[in-house]
Amino acid sequence: MKKSPEKRGVVILGSTGSVGVNALDVIARFPERFELVGLTAHRNIALLSEQICRFQPKRVAVGRTADADRLRGSLGATGLCIGAGVEELIAVATMEEASVVISAIVGAAGLVPTLAAVEAGKRVALANKETLVMAGRLVVHEARRSGAEIIPVDSEHSAIFQCLAGEEHRHVRRLILTASGGPFFGRTREEMAGVSAAQALRHPRWEMGKKISIDSATLMNKGLEVIEARWLFDISAERIEVLVHPQSIVHSMVEFEDGSTLAQMGLPDMRLPIAYALAYPERLAMDLPVLDLPAEEPLHFTAPDQINFPCLTLAREAIRKGGLMPTVLNAANEEAVAAFLNGQIGFLVIPELIEKILGDFEPAEYATVDDVLRTDRKARAALNQLIR
Repeated sequence: MKKSPEKRGVVILGSTGSVGVNALDVIARFPERFELVGLTAHRNIALLSEQICRFQPKRVAVGRTADADRLRGSLGATGLCIGAGVEELIAVATMEEASVVISAIVGAAGLVPTLAAVEAGKRVALANKETLVMAGRLVVHEARRSGAEIIPVDSEHSAIFQCLAGEEHRHVRRLILTASGGPFFGRTREEMAGVSAAQALRHPRWEMGKKISIDSATLMNKGLEVIEARWLFDISAERIEVLVHPQSIVHSMVEFEDGSTLAQMGLPDMRLPIAYALAYPERLAMDLPVLDLPAEEPLHFTAPDQINFPCLTLAREAIRKGGLMPTVLNAANEEAVAAFLNGQIGFLVIPELIEKILGDFEPAEYATVDDVLRTDRKARAALNQLIR
């Protein structure tokens, strides 16, 4: 008789965001396979409270002490451990009961708890690409030391991970990341001059959070993914290509030295790569709509427009310079995107500010996470000074 798979304890870092909500949907579908043991969230305490009541985790962390107090008040007397701040995030990320940590915190805030999970030897289902953008060499080194597994959750990197299964990496010629093109695909700079945040947030294919939606609109998301793929798959950025594929059916491809190309396809649904990362090397029987190719429009692929969307070029320049330059890139981008969403700058100013900040910093190497965080703070301060 076939032995039942061992039940896995799961922690979700960033449970109230898009990836976190989808991850909880997957976990709820397979209560015999997964137990939710820990959650973290930033400010959405109302949704976090609902998640706690439904899934009954053992430990929870939020960003601020006031929010932790508010959460305790809303839940009443329970045995749940509730904390606030970075140390509490780390405590949740390294829980002994957790074998899988889903890293879904948005932006640079995810680096420290994700790195802690890696150092603790967990399986990290990685949706927080900024962890590898900012400190890829350090994270990869710690994973090798601790034995941690890093399994990508981004649909593009999950696709490559699946295409490489059972293949020898020495036979890979190049990786091909696909991009939807975002809401402004095909537009000129003149046509994008006055676009609003609301327009930029209307992604044609995916339901995502605000920050990643703007990154998709500028193509910075694809630039960050090139850097992430460089570290995930130990391949030079020069061998990572990007193609715009508006249908978002082919999630990415791997081209081998014999000329063969493998592609992973599916409907645009984040639950698929999340389920794959949770259950790997198994696959879960997901009761979701499946791809019907005859019903789909013809699949198109074009080269990205790096003249009107220069953020992809900026990201490649940052990884070419190496060291802490991707950290500078990420920090400048996060602050510029926040300024755009707050109405402080126009859409086209985002890459202009990032380019200026990249030009103001010299490439420097890093040895510790403190080196990375220090540079992150300097770049953010410089960007905000430019805005002022």
